Amino acid sequence: MSALPSRAARAPRAAMHQLRSTLLSLRDLLVTAGPVLLLGLGALLGAYWLLNPTPPERMRLATGPEQGAYAEFGKRYVEALRRDGIAVELRPTRGSLENLRLLRDGEVDAAFVQGGAEALRGLDEEDPPEDLLRLGSLFREPVWVFYREAHAQQALGRARLDSLSQLADWRLNIGHEGSGVTNLMRRLLEANGLDTRRMALGRLEPTPAVVELLEGRIDALALVSAPESPLVRMLLITPGIRLLDFAQAQAYARRVPQVQPVALPRGVVDLARDLPPEDLHLVAPTATLLVRDATHPALQQLLVQAARRIHGEANWFQQRGEFPQPGVSDYALAPEAQRFYESGAPLLQRWLPFWLANLVDRMWVVLVSIAALLIPLSRIVPPLYTFRIRSRIFRWYGTLRDIEERAGAADAQERGALQRELDDLDARVERLPVPLSHAEELYALRGHIRLVRRRLEGG
Repeated sequence: MSALPSRAARAPRAAMHQLRSTLLSLRDLLVTAGPVLLLGLGALLGAYWLLNPTPPERMRLATGPEQGAYAEFGKRYVEALRRDGIAVELRPTRGSLENLRLLRDGEVDAAFVQGGAEALRGLDEEDPPEDLLRLGSLFREPVWVFYREAHAQQALGRARLDSLSQLADWRLNIGHEGSGVTNLMRRLLEANGLDTRRMALGRLEPTPAVVELLEGRIDALALVSAPESPLVRMLLITPGIRLLDFAQAQAYARRVPQVQPVALPRGVVDLARDLPPEDLHLVAPTATLLVRDATHPALQQLLVQAARRIHGEANWFQQRGEFPQPGVSDYALAPEAQRFYESGAPLLQRWLPFWLANLVDRMWVVLVSIAALLIPLSRIVPPLYTFRIRSRIFRWYGTLRDIEERAGAADAQERGALQRELDDLDARVERLPVPLSHAEELYALRGHIRLVRRRLEGG
């Protein structure tokens, strides 16, 4: 019965001793493997700093005039990128030329630009800047020439117009200087043999121009915009306002390479009211999304993915899945966009949160390289660990051997001093922290200490 309390008292001590031994082994292992771990961590941090895999949390997108299609699409990009934790700041502008300049000056990260607007750069250089890249063509934005039906009836004796040449003496608004519509309309008018310097061309922005048209102070206006534009939708259903039919759309496409012929089917605007009342021919450039070369690659990838969701649906002028597309432009296609068009969104982003998928996707090559470096180095950790523990024990053999050698020629008084040194050595060895895996070497040392003690005691 008296043995039970003794066992109970020994159990906590044994558990503490086992825990202490385990922690000691972990400490020794960490100290031994520390240089290898630090090397791997340093390589990982260096690669992270160089590759910068995490995109910024904010970006700036240049759109266009208020009430235009670019402004409407910009709002959709805000919502699309918000899902991935990116805040998009919209920068309203006056048009493509201002967007190009903002990109060139680094004031925005991305911008909508009308197809064919390369001629608007105004940057005193023949070639487009190499630091600007395209993410692809997004949608067709037809040339809408709206006119007052009453003026057409009065001037020409008929309500239907089918040629820009019929607008030679009209008060026509083609937008402010630097906008995509101004540049394109000049080309289209000149293709009709008109001298734009002799025409009464207005320079108002879209919203004021629409007001002037409705008030009768101008006769016609030109817009270049996707059908999602609120101004276009409003004018298409406004009584007394008609849309010019580009009957020679095919010829315009041959003469002005920036445009393609498109058709506005009868009734597509409003089936119940049969608007438009007939099929109409239009010409349309294609809007492009440009970014700076310095725009973070992850942002470029997110933008082109958002473009697929936003512009991939069918509308009046495109089939489902037709856009976005690489397209043709003076600007080089961004590598991230090329990657997307070839293989779609990165595989990991289909299953993991964006931040994690992006981190792995951009760091996996580095991670494999670091692993290839650390695996051979890790093979030296076990021998170093063993050497570290055994050296902690074996270094006392030098002291023990010195005591043994001096004991051979020592007198009784010297033996007493050596006995005290041996007791001190034994006490130190007893407190020596050694993992259980190397307890055999520790007990061997203590056994050799007892052997030398017997020799000293036997004289």
